[in-house]
Amino acid sequence: MDIIPPVEDISERLLFIYDRLLQCYGAQHWWPADGDFEIVVGAILTQMTTWSNVEKAIDNLKSHNLLSPAALYQIPTSEIAEEIYSTGFYKSKARKIKAFVTWLHDYYNDSLDGLFTLPVLSLREILLSVYGIGEETADSIILYAARKPVFVIDAYTRRIMQRIGINPGGDSYHSFQALFMGNLPVNEKTYNEYHALFVRHGKERCRARPDCAGCCLSAICSHRNSIVSG
Repeated sequence: MDIIPPVEDISERLLFIYDRLLQCYGAQHWWPADGDFEIVVGAILTQMTTWSNVEKAIDNLKSHNLLSPAALYQIPTSEIAEEIYSTGFYKSKARKIKAFVTWLHDYYNDSLDGLFTLPVLSLREILLSVYGIGEETADSIILYAARKPVFVIDAYTRRIMQRIGINPGGDSYHSFQALFMGNLPVNEKTYNEYHALFVRHGKERCRARPDCAGCCLSAICSHRNSIVSG
């Protein structure tokens, strides 16, 4: 029988969720990439699309030797758009990639090394100042490419937490992020794995129309319990 933490003990409940997801799916080894810059580009491309579409775009860039800051800086934005067509909103994303590599060229000589030596808060503030980099994208870059502890919030995380019935006290990105970072140990590897597990669970079980049968979180899920009791 599951030992379910009391509702008021948020820290224990969050750890319980993490443990159950890890038992269910195993380690996710996310983010799949050949290097830090690939992660940065992937974080921009994955906005409003599926990962399979991002992979197609990444493969296109690689096959034409364009997956580097210097190469993308040197080619026209229109050419970047052609290579990333599979991701949707490709013209907008091409401008975002171009803005990032131009900024990286101007301030860090095409290198992520100096940028990633910055502390988390400074790095986040700077990334958010670059055109096209929002909170989720910035935090994905910080967590997966810079390997610094920040919890990434996405649509899967919001959906799962709201269905479980854990309310962060607001619907903002910051409120959800504060819920995790204020109640979990500060640990980059745990944040990495937790976010990846949410993505896996959101895709396989807790979809827009959830598949609750056999869900490893059903014992603590308010949505599941409301269906059963109804």
